[in-house]
Amino acid sequence: MNAAISLSGVGHEFDGTMALAAVDLTVMPGECLALIGPSGAGKSTLLALMDGRLRGWNGRAEVLGAGLNSDQPPRRQVRADTGFIFQDFALVDRQSVYQNVMNGRLGRTSHWASLWGRFSERDHAVVGAVLQDTGLADLAERRADQLSGGQRQRVAIARCLAQEPQLILADEPVSNLDPAHAEKVLALITSAARKRGIGVVFTSHQPELSQRFADRVVGLRDGRILFDRPSGLISERDVSEVYNGAMADPQLRVVS
Repeated sequence: MNAAISLSGVGHEFDGTMALAAVDLTVMPGECLALIGPSGAGKSTLLALMDGRLRGWNGRAEVLGAGLNSDQPPRRQVRADTGFIFQDFALVDRQSVYQNVMNGRLGRTSHWASLWGRFSERDHAVVGAVLQDTGLADLAERRADQLSGGQRQRVAIARCLAQEPQLILADEPVSNLDPAHAEKVLALITSAARKRGIGVVFTSHQPELSQRFADRVVGLRDGRILFDRPSGLISERDVSEVYNGAMADPQLRVVS
């Protein structure tokens, strides 16, 4: 089985500061991977690279069978296969929930149809099903700026699912939510993805939640991978190494 994501020797600098340092990473189709680490560890940079938005990096990167180019974005057809959930939701506040979720279909329609907002019966069917799956059907006509933070995040998730991606990338999807809502949102993302056979990579500052919902956890610090192992094998020492700089027991390290 071919990998959904394959990175080899990936490096990147911001204004002379190392953001990623020779990162090697493989994610299989349908797998759920969590990236944890302190601010500035390189988590968001790594997601931007996987999404095809990062420029000027070096190394080799392949996502869903297509090689990424550090100088230009992926083709529109390829780009539609990767969905992205942003930390700040990135909704159109003056549009309804239904319209925001329908925006996820833009990459699946023809160029002219997307410009004129002309969507097919299938587009409407997909959006309707996603609204049901995410518990938003009763809010379909409500404007996005009238929603709570948890509701807005569900709309962002629904929009991503409406895109029918093969891979979901989520940058700190629960950082703005209280613990109870954070748990519900991560459960929604991972359960919806597993139902559809979609791979997920999400970043998080919450190691315990990451272990509960991810198959694997990767610890990043200073642009380097410190550990990469199944979520059930993450130790307190691993977490300390990532967030406090304490060295983990080398006998526990797993080479992936």
